[in-house]
Amino acid sequence: MRMGLTAKLTTLLACIGILSSGVTGYYSYSANQNLLVNEAESNLLTSTELLSQRFSSLLLDISADALTIGSLPSAPMLVGLGEGPEYQAARARLAGVFATFMRLHPQYSQMRLISRQAHGLELIRFDRDGEAIVQVEGDKLQEKGHFPYVFETLELAPGHVYISPITVNHEQGAHSAEGAPSLRLATAVLGANGEALGVAVINVDLRKFLETLKADLPARYQMYLTNQWGDFLVHPDASKTFAFDKGQRILIQDSFAQTKSLFNDTTPSVLVNGLDDPQRADGKIMAFVRKSFGPPENRQFVVVGLARPLQDVLGSGKTLGHSIIQMVLVFSLLAIALAILFSRALTHPLQMLIHAARRFQTGHTLDEALPVEREDEIGVLARGFDQMRKELKSHLEVMGRTQQELRHLANHDSLTGLPNRMQFFQQMEQAIAETAGTHQQLAVLFIDLDHFKSINDQMGHAVGDEVLMVVASRLRRAVRSDDIVARLGGDEFVVLIRGAGIAPIASSVTRKILGALNERVTLNGAVLQIGASVGISLYPEDGVTAEDLILRADSAMYKAKVNGRRTFASHQAGVLEIEKHQPGPSAEGTLGAAERANAGAEDDIER
Repeated sequence: MRMGLTAKLTTLLACIGILSSGVTGYYSYSANQNLLVNEAESNLLTSTELLSQRFSSLLLDISADALTIGSLPSAPMLVGLGEGPEYQAARARLAGVFATFMRLHPQYSQMRLISRQAHGLELIRFDRDGEAIVQVEGDKLQEKGHFPYVFETLELAPGHVYISPITVNHEQGAHSAEGAPSLRLATAVLGANGEALGVAVINVDLRKFLETLKADLPARYQMYLTNQWGDFLVHPDASKTFAFDKGQRILIQDSFAQTKSLFNDTTPSVLVNGLDDPQRADGKIMAFVRKSFGPPENRQFVVVGLARPLQDVLGSGKTLGHSIIQMVLVFSLLAIALAILFSRALTHPLQMLIHAARRFQTGHTLDEALPVEREDEIGVLARGFDQMRKELKSHLEVMGRTQQELRHLANHDSLTGLPNRMQFFQQMEQAIAETAGTHQQLAVLFIDLDHFKSINDQMGHAVGDEVLMVVASRLRRAVRSDDIVARLGGDEFVVLIRGAGIAPIASSVTRKILGALNERVTLNGAVLQIGASVGISLYPEDGVTAEDLILRADSAMYKAKVNGRRTFASHQAGVLEIEKHQPGPSAEGTLGAAERANAGAEDDIER
């Protein structure tokens, strides 16, 4: 039996419809997988960059602690190997400071003050032994002059910090630090004439350091960390870490060939996923970032990597995959039905024309209707695909907004909405680059609230957060419209000012800030007197890098605190000048006189 025109056309259109539905479903599913993986790669890279920035920030915090220890007035007296009651009193004070630092920083496994004399003899030493803090004294103090962290630190310029490679600590008698992965930071202790008399050394337990670093990572994320040669320091398989300490070399370049470009300094980051390259990243999505630290001339860096299971990413697309399969089946049935209807609709007018022609041939009549107007089903199908496109566009817009929010969170403080430390340093570096070679100047105001810890302790962190938001709002109103206000963390804020003849402008803005912050704050029925101490540094007089300017401003702020608080200090020709700022009448708040005195003592230790 021969197939008629209607049957042939129906079969052809049905096959085309079924094939089109299947191909569309397949490519939709593949495109969905690629979108999910690309989005996951972008988010993972952002997380890795934030993790590396946190690594750098933690090192900066430890460096600041080392510089603080090295700059204490008692340190030069001790490293000079003096004698007498005054020497013993200074030794006791400094030992108390060391013990406080050890209690506040669980990742510090050892803190030492080492003299340049007597072959690098340890003068004060605190070790961590399990959960206990042990002060090592007498004959147990050792000579360390032959270690690089001593003799190299003694050669550093003032204000610089030595950062050692990350190695396994083999120094005997180091208690918990012995045999543990360690990082040492040291700074020189200077005498009155600027000569290096000794060093202050902080040993960091890498395991606890990394626990702090990984605190906010999801449970299924895996972390990688290598030194500047590619040796694994952190790996999901612990047997591959610190292989160089066992006479082996297990390098990240051998495990993931794409990371070679990080060590050639040709690219700052690398992405690998198991969807595009299953042999190199089987079942994972991975991001690696090169992060430099320490002085640029030392070319020290680490490679930080994060990995997450590919299945976690693709799992969210399974529902869509099932929906696509169902959609393909539905559209296939619809294609068959449409093929039948379309073929009949296409052949029916031919039958009408034949019938009309025969009627005209026989009867010469024109009463047979002709199909002059028709409606096709293609419009229905087009509207279906248009609806799919709108939904896909909506999903992409949502993902775009999510990316924008993530970028904003990466650069701004979540509590106050001010730029964070990373964003502020980028803005400072840009401002320095734009100002270099011009008549413009920059000023950095380092602001630290007075007695803020007591507010937190006595009224709770919720009130403390409200105080920080009030401070942020007042700072915005106190500065000029083109000045930059940022929060570094805790109760520390910074302001960046630019212009010609910046010194008097900076002093004027600082007075406005002190006046604004000295105004009373009423929270939950309590009247608080906040107050702040401010340190000022100028570009280029006090430094030509962001780090130098922050350091000078921080040092000036500390001097302002020491000289009575609620005032500001600035560097002038390398000399700190203190300007007294007379606050308004003191308000009766939540802190009594004795409590404010205790809070001041606590702040002195912390600062």
